[in-house]
Amino acid sequence: MQRVCFLLKVRAERIEEYRERHQPVWAEMRAALTEAGWHNYSLFLREDGLLVGYLETPDFERARAAMDATEVNARWQAQMADFFEALDGQAPDAAMRPLTEVFHLV
Repeated sequence: MQRVCFLLKVRAERIEEYRERHQPVWAEMRAALTEAGWHNYSLFLREDGLLVGYLETPDFERARAAMDATEVNARWQAQMADFFEALDGQAPDAAMRPLTEVFHLV
């Protein structure tokens, strides 16, 4: 199982709305993530907008591609894109760059 951690930056003026939008994550989005192989997926948001994401998956590129192929993901990403800084024209999920793991306590 691959452990994946990534960072994104939520715009300071949108932090509260971003939190609110994640209270009722669409059931169809949650189901699509699970079916695509996103397990133990969590998002953590610091008060300055730093977003830390973590998930476990057998193959991150395959899991990301599976989500990219869904209609629900296209709708979700379109709605969430304006919340983030420095996406350089990419959807938030395409801007995820996994961090290199340097230590893991089993």
